Amino acid sequence: MRLASELAIDLGTANLLVYRRTKGIVLNEPTVVAIDTKTKTVLAVGNDAREMLGRTPGNITAVRPLKDGVIADYTVTREMLKFIRLKLLGKYQFIPPTALICVPSGVTNVEKRAVIKAAKEAGFGKAMTIEEPMAAAIGCGLPIATPGGNMIIDIGGGTTDIAVISLGGIVLSQSLRVGGNKLDEAIMRHVKQVHNLLIGDQTAEEIKKRIGSAFPLEPEVSMTIRGRDLIAGLPRTVDVTSDEIREALGEPVRQIAEKVCNILEETPPELASDIIERGIVLTGGGALLNGLDKLLNKVTEIPVHVAENALHSVAIGTGRALEELEAIQRTHSVATV
Repeated sequence: MRLASELAIDLGTANLLVYRRTKGIVLNEPTVVAIDTKTKTVLAVGNDAREMLGRTPGNITAVRPLKDGVIADYTVTREMLKFIRLKLLGKYQFIPPTALICVPSGVTNVEKRAVIKAAKEAGFGKAMTIEEPMAAAIGCGLPIATPGGNMIIDIGGGTTDIAVISLGGIVLSQSLRVGGNKLDEAIMRHVKQVHNLLIGDQTAEEIKKRIGSAFPLEPEVSMTIRGRDLIAGLPRTVDVTSDEIREALGEPVRQIAEKVCNILEETPPELASDIIERGIVLTGGGALLNGLDKLLNKVTEIPVHVAENALHSVAIGTGRALEELEAIQRTHSVATV
């Protein structure tokens, strides 16, 4: 008999989602941890910690413990996983809980072992990993168990994972360290260079969501933003347009498109014909960039569809993999390292 004290964790660079077996998604918050540097204790995780970014006294640090989809600060990540376990499962567990954690497809065995070790030191009895494109494909409901090619592009905060899946396994995959954060950085850099205005991450993300695009809009739009003038040092307001933001996003978007073409060039002919028939599925927060599906369709000449629940598909897929753990393990999609 399996217990419900099993968690599927989408340990994203930007967002942390946790799926509890039989209950669904129970946590969806930013991957930010506020930690007391004197006592090394976690004070807050998620929304509470994000509110502390840039507003903390000397002994409290608010940090993002993951970078480009992998652990950048091992100690903080371990404490964050411990915080999640205690918050969702309570202090007293007769049987140590199980964690299934998704990782980018391009991670090394050393990086996988770091994730598993951090989870076990955080109090999980058993820890396993599943690759993000596989989890995303399961979450999108793709027929991955059948003998046919399925192509998925998962654009997260730190990485873009592109994979061709057939018969329950990944045939080809590549991980590109370009994601939503790189898009935000490109916008911040553009505003700084062109308008001499310094803006923060949250403003850049708002610009991306409201007027950012990868394909021309009809009509083009604009928005007013506020920041600090780099010359005068005082607050200033400027207007930015969708076409200039599209130009600013051009380089990271081009890198994603090139990587997609590289994967298609390496795909066996039989699977390529399946992908032409079924289309490419876009998922992850970056998939919501306006016109990205149209751009990739123009570049590849293959239908491109944005997943219905793009933001949560990886977490949902990891949760479904947890529900059907024995069957998933038989396809070698889950690793214990």
